Amino acid sequence: MAGVMLCEPTELYNILNQHRRFPRLSEPNYLILLDARTLREYNESHIITARRIEQSPTGEYLVPDSEELACVRYCVVYDCMTSSLDFYDSEEEEKEKGSNDSSETEHSKPSSSCSQNAEEGSAARQARSLQQFTRHPVLVLKGGYKRFSACYHFLRTQKILWMPQELDNFEPYPVEILSGKLYMGNFKQACDQQIQKDLKIKAQVNISEQPATLLAEEGKYLHISVPDSLEADLFSSFSTICHFIDTQLDLGAVLVFSSLGISRSSTVTMAYLMHSFQFSLKKAWDYVLKCKTNVRPHRGFVKQLSDWEAQIYGTTITDVSEPNY
Repeated sequence: MAGVMLCEPTELYNILNQHRRFPRLSEPNYLILLDARTLREYNESHIITARRIEQSPTGEYLVPDSEELACVRYCVVYDCMTSSLDFYDSEEEEKEKGSNDSSETEHSKPSSSCSQNAEEGSAARQARSLQQFTRHPVLVLKGGYKRFSACYHFLRTQKILWMPQELDNFEPYPVEILSGKLYMGNFKQACDQQIQKDLKIKAQVNISEQPATLLAEEGKYLHISVPDSLEADLFSSFSTICHFIDTQLDLGAVLVFSSLGISRSSTVTMAYLMHSFQFSLKKAWDYVLKCKTNVRPHRGFVKQLSDWEAQIYGTTITDVSEPNY
């Protein structure tokens, strides 16, 4: 079986906002997002593109199309506020022991903010029933809808049916690198006032040749004009950029962006993680790649990141001759 894993709200946020030529939400085998709450709660609001898990007359959750599950890259299940898989595991153990003790755990009681049928653990139970059909682990949203909607209220909706053209035209947000603090995106996103408002962006780092003037406040905007070419020099600006981001993160969220948000912005983001979080180049690369699956610093920038790693640690740690880089 593929297994079941917890998924942080940031991870689901980034899954929803992946973009290639079109938003990845428009790809048929990309994401199945399942809501295990009650019909009333689902109709009040749910996460965009989520479908409610159907239940039988006896209250059993019904498995969606098994062929669809077998092909999908991400299957994510959420309820009201499940925060751990331990509840489900302990429940199963008690069942095996034949325990009838109704007071075995506090977590078996419904949360006061959820209805009787949307008790904690329903997402984990549903995920367990789905894992036999999927190629990848079924993800259970940690903190459930309550936590996700508190962080990303702008990704809530009452819309139930999504047409293919609507998904093609979905406008993704910048990916989240540090929860509520550091974001990475493209020029179009940096110029969108609603995105800046929703993410509470207080400062921007522009690594494209084109200037952006959305943030007019002095000291909140850093522009490093660098072409996306093999001869371009970002290395000499790494220290300036890292210092700017560190300073601004104490005051609010920061958006790092370039024209497409693929090469230059990802290079700078990796350099920042190496500088301020003591990541090796490999660790920074893997971390950013998980946040945005199509990042691709070109070879010139990879060499500069390797030099940056050697400057920070006094030696080269990551072998950038490997094909992954």
